[in-house]
Amino acid sequence: MNTPDPATVIASARGLVKTYGRGDTAVHALAGIDVDFERGKLTATMGPSGSGKSTLMHCMAGLDRPTDGTVVVDGEAVSAMPERRLTKLRRDRLGFVFQAFNLVPTLTALENITLPLDIARRPVDRDHLDAVVRAVGLQDRLSHKPGELSGGQQQRVACARALVTRPAVVFADEPTGNLDSTSARDVLGFLRRSVDELGQSVVMVTHDPTAASYADRVLFLADGRIVDELREPTPERVLERLGALTRRVEDAAQQTVAASAGLEVR
Repeated sequence: MNTPDPATVIASARGLVKTYGRGDTAVHALAGIDVDFERGKLTATMGPSGSGKSTLMHCMAGLDRPTDGTVVVDGEAVSAMPERRLTKLRRDRLGFVFQAFNLVPTLTALENITLPLDIARRPVDRDHLDAVVRAVGLQDRLSHKPGELSGGQQQRVACARALVTRPAVVFADEPTGNLDSTSARDVLGFLRRSVDELGQSVVMVTHDPTAASYADRVLFLADGRIVDELREPTPERVLERLGALTRRVEDAAQQTVAASAGLEVR
């Protein structure tokens, strides 16, 4: 697997391990991952259910503590950071977009977008705010509350909220999972433009080959390890890689079952 130039890396992990439980019931969600995410790029992570893709993103974003290994984001050692500093880092320098929109229903779209700045008591950069609002196409919806917006519009508000603080990196976990195909295209198009026009760095977890095709680079996980990557993806190439990966995982599972039963798989 090709490693990006260190000068272009916005976030990295070395020897990243995440284990849930102990003893015979332990689940190894991440099994010693080394990875670099490139600055000013959109990286998608994919893999079968239980492959560790969301756990990887949560550890990178400081939402979950790794069992072992190091995580560095924009020069900060996230994995070793005390909770108070970690909270400040997440608030001031990281952006988040989740499958659930997580908007405050009593606030307008504009108030939801500027909420992180208001909480941090930071002034609003009107030029940057206007650029983000134009990028998401919400100029005529800023006075509307979430209940008056479509699902796609609500997710675009969430995307704008993630970008208004000028974060070092945006972490997006299945950002189109609750959207119809048209709304999903709108949100993915915005994330793509945030990279191309605003210089943003985005790490996205997705199960959708079409969503992954918006990325510069796709990482494939299986059993808590990065097993493949693809640059300049298309939906067809992503689907082909996923199919091969799924077959590999199924074959490995059959080998394990057969070995435990004392059989030989040919």
